[in-house]
Amino acid sequence: MSNQIPERLINFTVYGEGSRIIGIADAKLPSIEMMTETVSGAGIAGEIETGTLGHLKSMSVSLKWRTLTADGTNLFLSSSHQVDFRGSQQVYDAGTGKYKTVPIRASMKLNPKKLDLGSLQVSKATDTENEFEVLYLKLFINGKEVLEIDKLNYICIFNGEDILQTVRDDLGL
Repeated sequence: MSNQIPERLINFTVYGEGSRIIGIADAKLPSIEMMTETVSGAGIAGEIETGTLGHLKSMSVSLKWRTLTADGTNLFLSSSHQVDFRGSQQVYDAGTGKYKTVPIRASMKLNPKKLDLGSLQVSKATDTENEFEVLYLKLFINGKEVLEIDKLNYICIFNGEDILQTVRDDLGL
């Protein structure tokens, strides 16, 4: 296999409820961080901070829109929203000297946290912004599922490893 060099995201679209493009936006995807606790005591020379299996801190997504839109403001309704990000990444194949594209998709169930209407300036974008709590996240790269997080159903899978399977078993879920 030749050396594949991922270079950049070519472009992406934002879909609401699965199949409807809901606007032109910039997206800040979530940071995934484990819940941790400091462990100290007999047998440990100091302290170590360890993560709790499959338990993650709050994850946020923000969308910054070019203009005020009904779709953007409707995402502030007090219910969960299905939002999908579909993108195309540029990859250089060093073996063949050719470029190719690789699809990415991030599917999320989001709850609204904040709506910033932005600003009104002549001939400028409003930079309207939504912020959401991520309840569910599934990420595909080149058609392969690389992670799935569903906090409310004890699912935390990275590259096929189900981190919470034994926890669900232990809890009778």
